[in-house]
Amino acid sequence: MVKVIGILLVIVVVVLIDVPTMWKNKQKKELIVYSVLLSIGVTLLILLAVGIKIPSPVDLFTIMEKSFESLIK
Repeated sequence: MVKVIGILLVIVVVVLIDVPTMWKNKQKKELIVYSVLLSIGVTLLILLAVGIKIPSPVDLFTIMEKSFESLIK
């Protein structure tokens, strides 16, 4: 629980530094992309902090490669 609170505190500081500048400069598209990517990253980081195993993206590429290989043969 302490790890999750620490992660959230760091994220709050990062958001307080970055978002007002983007908002003031009317960078709405950038703010949307920033928010989506930050949300994904925070979610994955919290899942790792609580001990949930997240599969590697390399596993997905390996499965896709084997599928394409079987199609070619």
